[in-house]
Amino acid sequence: QVQLVESGGGLVQAGGSLRLSCAASGRTFSSYAVGWFRQAPGKEREFVAAISRIGISTFYADSVKGRFTISRDNAKNTVYLQMNSLKPEDTAVYYCAAGSRGYNTRPSDYDYWGQGTQVTVSS
Repeated sequence: QVQLVESGGGLVQAGGSLRLSCAASGRTFSSYAVGWFRQAPGKEREFVAAISRIGISTFYADSVKGRFTISRDNAKNTVYLQMNSLKPEDTAVYYCAAGSRGYNTRPSDYDYWGQGTQVTVSS
């Protein structure tokens, strides 16, 4: 069992930056790939970024490539999402998720989810 807690969301102007954190409980955190997803009002949850179990491999949605960076520190049981050059269309609730099937883009591939953190980007 893994419990995930996101933090770091907030209100930022367009062009600004935020760093989200996903803190996990459990001693087997390094056994899980981790993904970040987001969901805007009235829209489906969409993939943002994912990282492999020990952080060697990463994958990004085209919409965030070059602006967002995912990383992890397994010693701290934490995954980060550094978000730069934020745009109003990045506004959403951001969720982290952990899964044992490798780093994938589908929400159904992840077993554990956090409660989400709100990111709002003003124009």
